[in-house]
Amino acid sequence: MRFGPHFAQLRKGRGDREPLYTSNMSSGVSVDEFQALEQKVLRAVEIVKREREARAAAEAETAALREQLKTLTETAESRSQAAQREKDAAENQIAALNQERDAVRQRVERMLQQMDDLL
Repeated sequence: MRFGPHFAQLRKGRGDREPLYTSNMSSGVSVDEFQALEQKVLRAVEIVKREREARAAAEAETAALREQLKTLTETAESRSQAAQREKDAAENQIAALNQERDAVRQRVERMLQQMDDLL
């Protein structure tokens, strides 16, 4: 429920205790009842206003947290890819070292065989 500028103008310049309407009301509602209703409406407006502000703040915080989560996810993925590249490089290096070791072993065995043949 929105109150237009007329409502705000009616509220301006009034004291807190001064009623909005001071003439006798023809609907059978007393001035005190009307003032109580007016206060309830004003409290409801304030509550709605605070809730809208809280919602806007929560939405802003949610957006910031989503952006932070996106950044952290991208960082984690980047680190994971870097770790995978390092792992692949290490595995390739181990494979190369194993091949080199096998080649050296074969050369040593051939040399030992040649020495045995000489003796």
